[in-house]
Amino acid sequence: MGEIIGGSQREERLDRLTARMKELGLKEADYWWYLDLRRFGTNKHAGFGLGFERLIMYLTGIQNIRDVLPFPRTTGVAEF
Repeated sequence: MGEIIGGSQREERLDRLTARMKELGLKEADYWWYLDLRRFGTNKHAGFGLGFERLIMYLTGIQNIRDVLPFPRTTGVAEF
């Protein structure tokens, strides 16, 4: 069925963050604002996301996620 909820903890250590950015080939200049958040102090923080459609699947017993989507995306039905 897949996950119902997911979460992560943000990296608050500037040295590890910049090292990972170098590994990925990201330019620090493009993320100066984000790095400044870490440079001038932060605390550990995390977040989560709830897959509402998957929760509805779980609660109702519906097997296919397409049957619980309030606004399904289907190709070829929107005229532009």
